[in-house]
Amino acid sequence: MKRKCSFDVTIAGEVNLDLILYGLPREMPVERELLARGFGLTLGSSSAILAHNLAALGMRVGFITKAGADPLGDVAMRWLEGAGVDISRAIAAPAGMQTGVTMLLHHGDTRHILTYPGAMATMTADELDVDYLASGRHFHVSSIFLQQALRPDLPALCRRLKARGLSISLDTNDDPEDRWGAPLGDLLGIVDIFLPNEDEAKRIAGTDDPESALVWLAAKVPVVAIKCGARGSLVRAGGQSWHAAPRTVVPVDTIGAGDSFNTGFLKGYLDGLPLQQCAELGNATAALSTLRQGGTESFRDGALMREFLGDYAPVR
Repeated sequence: MKRKCSFDVTIAGEVNLDLILYGLPREMPVERELLARGFGLTLGSSSAILAHNLAALGMRVGFITKAGADPLGDVAMRWLEGAGVDISRAIAAPAGMQTGVTMLLHHGDTRHILTYPGAMATMTADELDVDYLASGRHFHVSSIFLQQALRPDLPALCRRLKARGLSISLDTNDDPEDRWGAPLGDLLGIVDIFLPNEDEAKRIAGTDDPESALVWLAAKVPVVAIKCGARGSLVRAGGQSWHAAPRTVVPVDTIGAGDSFNTGFLKGYLDGLPLQQCAELGNATAALSTLRQGGTESFRDGALMREFLGDYAPVR
């Protein structure tokens, strides 16, 4: 008997806002007034960007997150609701605890990334409504090294959800301590899809070669898709590997492109597309995201989505 699902994807993850300063020098002396050429405020964090963009593509998304009762949290929640994300199980942080924020300081093709975790680091497994998460077809988890309180219980949570019929995907994002330790090893033995970027994949596998990292990771996870930026993406499953060519664009901003790749890949996967096409759709949604500031602005522009994604864009 087919399981009845309220959502296509459920997510338990972090939310914050991105404050972006453009045009800063690479070397930033202290006690000096450094002038940026541009500024942006947008929805940030891997989990929230994915939730927003999946909903913008017409998928039913349930998102459990934790935010402070402050202006940043209010803005972030309105952003998610506006895209159609269900946040009915969002957790209110205790009084005095702030919503997280990330400052991104752009220096041309590189950037500094400064994050204050805030409430995102305090969400625990005991606070999650597991029945709500289990009402999806698929469960996704991101930023495991930032979600400090949730991190130890993620393997047990994923096992419970997998036992209830959900497929599971993981995007670790960066490890600020560069250790790549627990619970990553356990999670790689549980999840169905792993979605690292090239640098993360090489660090986890202990190699400088992305192809070797792909093979190493695919021995542990059924489907691995490595995001290689302007070179597209690499996918491996069942002993077969594919390269998906990138969509060529002139990027305005690459923030959130990796999370936007996840958006397209997971939509394709849940729609039953072959993995090569999932990666191609992921490359397209990643490229789309770079055409506007931040990781979600392109997905708030229905005309741009229809122009860029064609039949994969929702009809509105």
